[in-house]
Amino acid sequence: MKNSLLALSLAMSSAFVVGPVFGAAIVYSGSGADPASITAVRDSFRVDIGGGTVAGANGSFGGLRREINWDGVPDALASPNNLPANFFNANSPRGVVFSTPGSGFQVSANAIAPPIEFGNFNATYPAIFQTFSAQRLFAAVGSNIVDVNFFIPGTALADSTSAFASIFTDVDLADSTTIEFFSGANSLGLYSAPVANNGLSFLGVRFNAGERITRVRITSGNAALGPNDGAGVDVVAMDDFIYAEVAVPEPSTLLLLAAALLSFGVTRRRG
Repeated sequence: MKNSLLALSLAMSSAFVVGPVFGAAIVYSGSGADPASITAVRDSFRVDIGGGTVAGANGSFGGLRREINWDGVPDALASPNNLPANFFNANSPRGVVFSTPGSGFQVSANAIAPPIEFGNFNATYPAIFQTFSAQRLFAAVGSNIVDVNFFIPGTALADSTSAFASIFTDVDLADSTTIEFFSGANSLGLYSAPVANNGLSFLGVRFNAGERITRVRITSGNAALGPNDGAGVDVVAMDDFIYAEVAVPEPSTLLLLAAALLSFGVTRRRG
């Protein structure tokens, strides 16, 4: 009986893990064959950030978190065309701007304008990639690295967040797909997405002791879009991004505001 319970526990933990806690970092990790297998860990991450389940303008949930699922990207900016790096800060202001060592970014075409799931790069990809929220995926072009920089939505003012997660498709090799979190030039840690061959993986990290994330670096597999997947080549694409609301005043701003209010109160009493 004890062995059966242990086996069940291990099986559950491989599919849906919240934790462990490293200092102030809470890790959310899960993988499986289909969207249902990672929905629970995705929902746990959502609940802990807050914001409810109904999206408002520009992917904002209750002013507490934002989400990007790529499906609102117009066909004219989807494969084979590149997506502007600032699309989700200018066209649809969600406070993120992308950069890459590669040549740009693409969002996969939909069924109205195929080939879907980056079949324009390799005809085998639709057979190995699947989507969490149908039907578009996201990837860099000419690189497997994407940096996500945070801004007050719709502005050029750099800002920060406290939590970020991504969904990946077809992670074949352990530690090939990672997210590194930065606060300025300082790394807050490097975390690996779980393996899900031809399936879906979820990786999210939430910092709850005042740390602020100014940038995340996502490494998707060990190769950019193009070659066949397999034989040591791990080609990975991304689906949904979920992150805590970025429009949060910096501590220095709050201190200046408090000082101004205090000064105003003293002046009023003297008057």
